[in-house]
Amino acid sequence: MKKTHIIGIGIIAVAIFVIVSTADDASSYVTFEEAYDMAQNGKDKSIHVVGELTKNVQGEVTGIAHSPDRLSFSFVMVDENDQKQEVRYHEPMPTDFMKSEKVVVIGSYHNNVFVADKILMKCPSKYQETTVSAGV
Repeated sequence: MKKTHIIGIGIIAVAIFVIVSTADDASSYVTFEEAYDMAQNGKDKSIHVVGELTKNVQGEVTGIAHSPDRLSFSFVMVDENDQKQEVRYHEPMPTDFMKSEKVVVIGSYHNNVFVADKILMKCPSKYQETTVSAGV
């Protein structure tokens, strides 16, 4: 067998090993109910939940509570099944958090509260088209 064939087989073997070893770390987006069920079944890996912040009739974000030292906060989030859940985040509030359209929290359940390790936000695009109505 040629050296190039042996090297090629070695590279393929390493690639397969990497794929198999990282496949368990891959996570998908779930609802709070699915995340809670996963936590009850002993799965403590990071879970992704996508949703929106709770807002009042005027469109203002509600349900946010800061810690006294402002180094952590909690908020209420609604997932895609309209289930409300308190989420705690042990970091300061991210910039433009209150302006976000969608929020993805990555974390797990601890004592019936979802504790986020990371927060990803989809903020309104400044490039969205706006409609201008002309007065007649």
